[in-house]
Amino acid sequence: MATQQKSFSSNLGAIMAAVGSAVGLGNIWRFPYICGQYGGGAFLIVYLCFVFLLGAVLMMSEFVIGRRSQHRTLQAYGVVAKGKKGWNVIGVLGLITCFFILSQYLVLSGWTTSYIWDAVDGTLASLGTDAGAISDHFSSFSVSTWRPVLCLSIFAVLVLVVVLGGVQSGIESVSKLLMPLLVLLVLVLCVRSLTLPNAGRGVEYLFMPDFSRLTGQGILAALGQALFSLSVGMGAMIVYGSYIPVKDNLFSTAMWITACDTLIAVLSGLAIFPAVFSCGFDPTGGPGLVFCVLPNVFNMMGGAGVVFAAIFFILLMVAALTSAISLLETLAASCSERFNWKRLNSSMALFVLTTAAGVVFSLSLGRLSHIKIADLTLFDLVDKLNSIYLPPLTALATIIFLGWVVPDADVRDELSNHGTIKIGYYPVFRFLVRFVVPVALTVVLITGIKG
Repeated sequence: MATQQKSFSSNLGAIMAAVGSAVGLGNIWRFPYICGQYGGGAFLIVYLCFVFLLGAVLMMSEFVIGRRSQHRTLQAYGVVAKGKKGWNVIGVLGLITCFFILSQYLVLSGWTTSYIWDAVDGTLASLGTDAGAISDHFSSFSVSTWRPVLCLSIFAVLVLVVVLGGVQSGIESVSKLLMPLLVLLVLVLCVRSLTLPNAGRGVEYLFMPDFSRLTGQGILAALGQALFSLSVGMGAMIVYGSYIPVKDNLFSTAMWITACDTLIAVLSGLAIFPAVFSCGFDPTGGPGLVFCVLPNVFNMMGGAGVVFAAIFFILLMVAALTSAISLLETLAASCSERFNWKRLNSSMALFVLTTAAGVVFSLSLGRLSHIKIADLTLFDLVDKLNSIYLPPLTALATIIFLGWVVPDADVRDELSNHGTIKIGYYPVFRFLVRFVVPVALTVVLITGIKG
């Protein structure tokens, strides 16, 4: 087994970095939306069961593979398989997934970066409360050529700078700074949102159990959100697992990360929907909520709305930055190890490749919109790959690998820190790994393909 040359300096550092990886744009707008759409409190109950029983199990599984092997994604599976050939293909699949997710993420993060400037310089405020004007502003911006490309490039440079700083001085230090900042920003927005007139309607929308709206599709949505809101299925947690010190308890680390990720998603809902309902809007999902509805909400707050708009989009950028850092680190560290590249060279090469891909995906919404595959623009195609095919497939292969290929004694040894801590939960964990999680992932994958 290789000697660990890089690691987080503390368990807190590991948790902060992994929480940063897990918390992303989806936590802040997708989770609240689907929670309200599928029964509020009813959805939340189902989601919590899934995220702690299944999502956390997947995270622990990737941690085990990463720390056990002391290698990054491309080589970790082969090392843990102890010479059994062919298993490194899962690592290749994970890096392909990571590459496409980061490339698309840069586009969305570029939009967020641009909207910070629009909030600060008064552009959003100048649109007033004209929903049509706000929507047209987003539409014309997203299909334009230079500004989205410039903004995604600026964001990509920020990600590169952190990754070049290394594991402790870069990723860990920045995560320790940005994650408390993210929590502070979302709490500020929560306080303001909850003190608006009729804010209680938004709280009710999120949390009042309505089992009549919890359909089969809603249960699958809860399952999908739980499994993939923790940055599993793309190799990131294998890399971060290889950085976790041997003395750290993987079970408690995964539970802390899962709890923090869920808490931020719930707080985001409290920051968004009381304000949306207070201003008389019907909630919509995805970019429509963030870039079209919320600017109108902030403008209805008067002069203070400019400040809260800036805070909100800074919050989004922080969430996006911490996730993007983990994705570029996964790619750069894995290629550096596998091909014996210097960290600087691998980071720069992957920065150039992912940024170039992001530029192409951005332009596919406008100037390159005529290029289509299966009647989809390149942006829509990569979005479909990222949301339906690649992460579930990688996660399914990983969980089958841990449950049926890796020796049981090795998994026990890693989770118990070589027999130094008790793992009374292990029989349940093993059952979930071998039977429940593979079935759940298969259902999600088949449903997504058929849908």
